[in-house]
Amino acid sequence: MDLARTEVSHEGTQPVKQAVRPARTVRGSAARLGLMAVPVAFFAVFFAYPVAAIVARGLEVDGVWRLGRIGDVLAQSDVRHVLWFTTWQALASTALTLLVALPGAYVFARFDFPGKQVLRAVVTVPFVLPTVVVGTAFLALVGRGGLLDDLWGLRLDTTVWAILLAHVFFNYAVVVRTVGGLWAQLDPRQEEAARMLGASRLRAWRQVTLPALAPAVAAAALMVFLFTFTSFGVVQILGGPTFSTLEVEIYRQTSQVFDLSTAAVLTLVQFAAVAAVLAVHAWTVRRRESALRLVDAATTARRPRGAGQWTLFAGVLGTVAVLLVLPLAVLVQRSLGASGFGYYRALTREDGGAFLVPPIEAIGNSLQYAVAATAIAVVIGALAATALTRRDAGRFVRGFDALLMLPLGVSAVTVGFGFLIALDEPPLDLRSSWILVPLAQALVGVPFVVRTMLPVLRAVDGRLREAAAVLGASPWRVWREVDLPMVRRALLVAAGFAFAVSLGEFGATVFIARPDNPTLPVAVARLLGRPGDMNYGQAMALSTILMLVCAVALVVLERLRTERSGEF
Repeated sequence: MDLARTEVSHEGTQPVKQAVRPARTVRGSAARLGLMAVPVAFFAVFFAYPVAAIVARGLEVDGVWRLGRIGDVLAQSDVRHVLWFTTWQALASTALTLLVALPGAYVFARFDFPGKQVLRAVVTVPFVLPTVVVGTAFLALVGRGGLLDDLWGLRLDTTVWAILLAHVFFNYAVVVRTVGGLWAQLDPRQEEAARMLGASRLRAWRQVTLPALAPAVAAAALMVFLFTFTSFGVVQILGGPTFSTLEVEIYRQTSQVFDLSTAAVLTLVQFAAVAAVLAVHAWTVRRRESALRLVDAATTARRPRGAGQWTLFAGVLGTVAVLLVLPLAVLVQRSLGASGFGYYRALTREDGGAFLVPPIEAIGNSLQYAVAATAIAVVIGALAATALTRRDAGRFVRGFDALLMLPLGVSAVTVGFGFLIALDEPPLDLRSSWILVPLAQALVGVPFVVRTMLPVLRAVDGRLREAAAVLGASPWRVWREVDLPMVRRALLVAAGFAFAVSLGEFGATVFIARPDNPTLPVAVARLLGRPGDMNYGQAMALSTILMLVCAVALVVLERLRTERSGEF
């Protein structure tokens, strides 16, 4: 397979070995740089440049950067209050999510029961839903005129509990799939051996299983913290004027107060916090990839036994029904209202108010934008993932791996407004172009493509690539004939995730979507911002449509998913 290795086995061929390796190293480095060129250029132009432009615009006064403005902003009591609320609600959301979801991770990892795959899909639906839909669903459950209000006169939309519960709803699948995926592959005989030596069930779990799960639990906790720390749609809808995260405050300072200086400082603070979280996340992932005694997940699951296990199983089913299914069911019920499909029919009419076109056109707009964004994300993500799997990847490439995650944590509001500020002059005058929305959505989709494809690409035997290269195949042909057949299914899964994520992107799109071409999340937010039962009902109807489209995409993903395609 390896020409250099073959020739070394013969005497007198050492010079040939030395000549082949440098040539191969040069070709490998050139190929790696070629693969990275397009992703690096894409992120430099459509991520780094807009973010830097909006930050520079906010901190620059008369051509001079006022770095002292950072201290001035952070000294404001209302800003400190936003920072404090953002941090503690993220910590509380993370702790509550772990508390609620870890039993579910155990049930999916160790129990085998009818309908397990269907239930797994149900659990994952909230994660792929747009945050606007999540906020709307909980508004229908706990808000004014919601189910709890109608039954018991109880409203939670004016309390922080609505936000915390919505975050648990959104992130439940992160813990179940990240922790449960590893838990299912841990050899149960290790814990059984400890019990045979006299350890109690709790002690055996605490001293044997928990240390093995710790990296996965830490990785899941950091992901949940990242998503809740940068929460926008959920807090925007449920928080009202009382609660505000950094992301919501950046949006308010940018679009309502027009204080770019304060928005720039808050963007830098969020960027620093996200970078720190991602650095810790990368460390935990490396620990998770350390040697563990793993077995086939299919051999560890069995039917529940005894009253305790059946009680746990029933408790998890009840939690899924109340926390995950009930809000979506209430959303559908509120979209129908007392008039059946009246709210849906109203979506086809122009109102001359918040929309220049009938709201129903947002469906077609969103689908078109999502298809274009998916194509961009798959191309960029596939190139980046391929570069990251090369054996000669150095620190620069590994650093780029971490940078690919930044769009998930950096303010999408800043990116969207940065598009308007930075991309307004030739040759990048794109403010009036339709491509602006897919570009912003693709930034969020690329990390999901990379994370989905990397495990599969790393599993491809490198000797197959080496053999094809020795036989004269170009890097492009090697990828087409060796890698592509093995990763085709993972590529489809990645495309599905990118499509679902693009469909629900809200933070950046709210700035750049034109009034005559609104997307579904933007249309929902506009309807919720207007008084009247008809606007509320139409918002519920559009949210239900958006939920159904995302659910269909998820069902397709579950059919395509393989054990080695990654969890997200």
